[in-house]
Amino acid sequence: MHQLTLAEIARGLADKKFSSEELTKTLLARIAQLDPQLNSFISLTEDLALQQAKAADARRANGESGALLGAPIAHKDLFCTQGIRTSCGSKMLDNFKAPYDATVVAKLAAAGAVTLGKTNMDEFAMGSANESSYYGAVKNPWNLEHVPGGSSGGSAAAVAARLLPAATATDTGGSIRQPAAFTNLTGLKPTYGRVSRWGMIAYASSLDQGGPLARTAEDCAILLQGMAGFDPQDSTSIDEPVPDYSAGLNGSLQGLRIGVPKEYFSAGLDPRIADLVMASVEELKKLGAVIKEISLPNMQHAIPAYYVIAPAEASSNLSRFDGVRFGYRCEAPKNLEDLYKRSRGEGFGAEVQRRIMVGAYALSAGYYDAYYLKAQKIRRLVKNDFMAAFNEVDIILGPTTPNPAWKLGAKSSDPVAAYLEDVYTITANLAGLPGLSMPAGFVDGLPVGVQLLAPYFQEGRLLNVAHQYQLNTDWHTRTPTGF
Repeated sequence: MHQLTLAEIARGLADKKFSSEELTKTLLARIAQLDPQLNSFISLTEDLALQQAKAADARRANGESGALLGAPIAHKDLFCTQGIRTSCGSKMLDNFKAPYDATVVAKLAAAGAVTLGKTNMDEFAMGSANESSYYGAVKNPWNLEHVPGGSSGGSAAAVAARLLPAATATDTGGSIRQPAAFTNLTGLKPTYGRVSRWGMIAYASSLDQGGPLARTAEDCAILLQGMAGFDPQDSTSIDEPVPDYSAGLNGSLQGLRIGVPKEYFSAGLDPRIADLVMASVEELKKLGAVIKEISLPNMQHAIPAYYVIAPAEASSNLSRFDGVRFGYRCEAPKNLEDLYKRSRGEGFGAEVQRRIMVGAYALSAGYYDAYYLKAQKIRRLVKNDFMAAFNEVDIILGPTTPNPAWKLGAKSSDPVAAYLEDVYTITANLAGLPGLSMPAGFVDGLPVGVQLLAPYFQEGRLLNVAHQYQLNTDWHTRTPTGF
């Protein structure tokens, strides 16, 4: 049963081939057996899962149906879950039990999804490797000596290792798409505002967006259907109708205009990944797509702009963790200043401290105009590049990452080297566009992803292209040895 996709689980439950309770017990046993190798979970919620599975079976027995009714999933550990630890991968929130459910959690629970647990992540979603978690690094099931990507590496590793069919994740600068590429999954970052951020602990509020991680585009369509929609509790949520994503998967790609930016094929890209990207282009041409070279001239400025804006927002968002109201508090503080300093110094890890300091500096008097304001102007130029490109093409295609997954610890002493791995993904977050990564081959036994970008609210177009590609290739069906 662990090899079934979400779509296959929905069909199996509808045909009474197995119950949600049976499936849940099977997967919980598999997690207990295999996750010690991966460290992909922070918390398991066995009692809740079995309770939800029994309720889903009862709903089906009463004639209800639905693609997510009885389907097992997990949540990245920054989605608040009522009465369950929501740690954000940090010592700061190790003892925090959320008093309410995030909108995404509530929506999926209402659809009948079964929550198996909370997945490991880079602390406060800051990282590209899932090595900054207070609970230890997550391992890549394709090679346990390599990183699974971050910050949603726990969700990615768990799904790739067939511990569960799909999981929620978040993407601030590529944190859904990059781990999807590193672990041979399909990962979708929706348009900013498509999925509610209410109850999703913030890293950088103007960039964060929740989305699905699964093995196929078909499964991403099912999970996104349950997550998307307007939320009046979230001021950044956009009141835009949510289409039937599954119904749009089978559209023809005949005449689809695909743009390939020349800037993507620079010296920093592994030539073997470049070859796999071009092979995927040829596959889409066979399906009727038309390929055109385009230009995104301001892409080169995206990384420095992102690493000013994101830390600036992080320094503001994380100021609430001060040892006073909730979260970690130092022992026996001498006074209020000592309480603040030691609670934050002991509660936050090195990467989080680094980004808070960078952000506070960029926002400080005398530097705001030189750094933060200039970064926001670059952000507008990046968006303008995309708007111009989408006047010529329907979709943009390129590599998800410049390199395959690196070895654990390989970039720990050089944070900038890890930041540069986000070069192809962060532009979508700066512009607020939807982006998808899909499996496209292997380099040295490690998975490689191809990224698709589309205009605002065109997630259905991304899923359609990825699904048609997956009907004609088998990269997404490959399973890591031992799992």
